[in-house]
Amino acid sequence: MPKVKTHRGAAKRFKITGTGKALRHSNMKNHLNEAKGPKRLRKLRKSKLVHSTDMGRLKQLIPYKF
Repeated sequence: MPKVKTHRGAAKRFKITGTGKALRHSNMKNHLNEAKGPKRLRKLRKSKLVHSTDMGRLKQLIPYKF
């Protein structure tokens, strides 16, 4: 059985925590930020956890990080 290839785009976008959860960056912060409030922009700086329903798909994309 051949090895599974890692999806390089996904590998660069997600970080795996010590407990096996995945972190992702927030969306909605690339442009049109003048209209968004400072509190909202501060919240968008932080990383978010990937939802549990998406973890199966992520494990297929990044099989050797888990």
